[in-house]
Amino acid sequence: GYPGKYYCPRMNSMNKPAYAAICTHSPTKPVLIFVSSRRQTRLTALDLIQFAASDENPRQFLSMAEEELQMILYQIMDQNLRHTLQFGIGLHHAGLNDKDRSVVEELFANNKIQVLVCTSTLAWGVNLPAHLVIIKGTEYYDGKAKRYVDFPITDILQMMGRAGRPQYDQHGKAVILVHEPKKSFYKKFLYEPFPVESSLREQLHDHINAEIVSGTICNKEDAVHYLSWTYLFRRLIVNPAYYGLESTDDEMLSSYLSRLLQSTFEDLEDSGCIKMTEDNVEPIMLGAIASQYYLSYLTVSMFGSNIGPDTSLEVFLHILSGASEYDELPVRHNEENYNEALSKRVRYMVDENRLDDPHVKANLLFQAHFSQVDLPISDYVTDLKSVLDQSIRIIQAMIDICANSGWLSSSIICMHLLQMVMQGMWFDQDSALWMLPCMNDDLAGLLKKRGISKVQQLLDLSKAELQDVIGNFPASKLYQDLQRFPCIQLNLKLQKKDVDGQRSIILHIKLQKTNSKRNISRAFAPKFPKVKDEAWWLVLGNTYTAELYALKRVSFSDRSSAHMELPSNLTTFQGLKLILVSDCYLSFEQEHSIEELAESQQLIP
Repeated sequence: GYPGKYYCPRMNSMNKPAYAAICTHSPTKPVLIFVSSRRQTRLTALDLIQFAASDENPRQFLSMAEEELQMILYQIMDQNLRHTLQFGIGLHHAGLNDKDRSVVEELFANNKIQVLVCTSTLAWGVNLPAHLVIIKGTEYYDGKAKRYVDFPITDILQMMGRAGRPQYDQHGKAVILVHEPKKSFYKKFLYEPFPVESSLREQLHDHINAEIVSGTICNKEDAVHYLSWTYLFRRLIVNPAYYGLESTDDEMLSSYLSRLLQSTFEDLEDSGCIKMTEDNVEPIMLGAIASQYYLSYLTVSMFGSNIGPDTSLEVFLHILSGASEYDELPVRHNEENYNEALSKRVRYMVDENRLDDPHVKANLLFQAHFSQVDLPISDYVTDLKSVLDQSIRIIQAMIDICANSGWLSSSIICMHLLQMVMQGMWFDQDSALWMLPCMNDDLAGLLKKRGISKVQQLLDLSKAELQDVIGNFPASKLYQDLQRFPCIQLNLKLQKKDVDGQRSIILHIKLQKTNSKRNISRAFAPKFPKVKDEAWWLVLGNTYTAELYALKRVSFSDRSSAHMELPSNLTTFQGLKLILVSDCYLSFEQEHSIEELAESQQLIP
């Protein structure tokens, strides 16, 4: 236990005991030191080097030849890491680039360096056990709460679990250096089993909503029965005080569950996810979408309130960034300064009074991605990957809400937003030709003069025509890049149908990829951090009235077919179109007039 009111001096006072623990418990075997921040990794490593130097053995933690060390140092980008590695001490945190991290992991795993100072994320991520684990402080700075908070007990256990190497050690050792007032708590927790409590109550709305959508819960009795099979119910009986329950007699328990479910139902009804009648509950559109895409009920409720028939791209971007899925996006110490600098370089303004808000940061990261702005630190690269990864299902939910509401314009803009996420470009500012890796300013200017602004137009040209258009530019490189993109051909046919005296018109659609060499359905999206398959939307709507009648999502590698029913109340085909939209490529839309198709087939509504 270490006294000291202030965090940084207290951490500093733990460095010498950490060095003493290494010398005592693991003088030659691998050591992991867990700290709370990347700044602490650097400060701890520098102090360890100093203590080793005062023992006249500064390189006691290093086990490799000078020549090999110099070759490795030459590859390292991070200056601090390059310095500490010379003394056999590695650093490991999210601020390092992938190559530096993998080099450090390999050196530690092969016993080339003895000490690795890392942040808590290593305990859950990479499997690097050690003979001795030192947990230097049990608190971390929570940017959201703007104060130091304790690590969850599960994190402490996970860090301790890294002590002891299978096949090498009979036992492992863990040393925990804590703030003096917490010493007795950690002693108790280490030597006695710690109860595991339920977290279901905090997430109950989304679970109940999903069960209502699936049909498991149709009324309050079903919900009580559902809860009676959960771990929450078991813990309520064993440890009622933890959950705010005074006693566990049947009447009190029943009253507690009834109140809990009533408030949950009311919240879900207020958010537009379910409909309550006297005894029954049933799902409505927003609840079904939340369940399908694993989104919070608060997110879809916010979408329902803010999305309209003519929502602009800027507003959609603000709505996307406001999703509660981004509540936990880290805004670290002093990152509001980076956010302020970034806000001056992006297209749309953000709230300058909330630069430490995770949703404002998400908005800035999206805009930086679309504008291909360099991010200030490597943390932002990691954060951007997380933001983009989450965005796909959130945008798909937004599209479903627009489609269910019959809003053609908003649906198409939202599809464009998904294309922008996949390609890292602005739909309305950047030329879609920049999706081609070989594109440069000269070639883009040349194609613009020839009236070519879309990849689709280039795909329609033969190799000879292509060479004629691009002049001196090497056609083989451009042709090779074009093979990465699909060329889709649509065949449409209308058919009248009578079912039980009800007349309807069915639109039959056949889709085929015509570039025969390209039989893969993997999307070409080098700026998106994950592998994704191509998919397409078939949108049936009226471009005059901006109404959307039907939406279908299809994905295929060679050919596919689908059918859509035209609205039964149609009095004219005027303005009616089928639009094919890609979910990952810009300007790949195809519009097909149903009015012209009906005329060619001599059909009337």
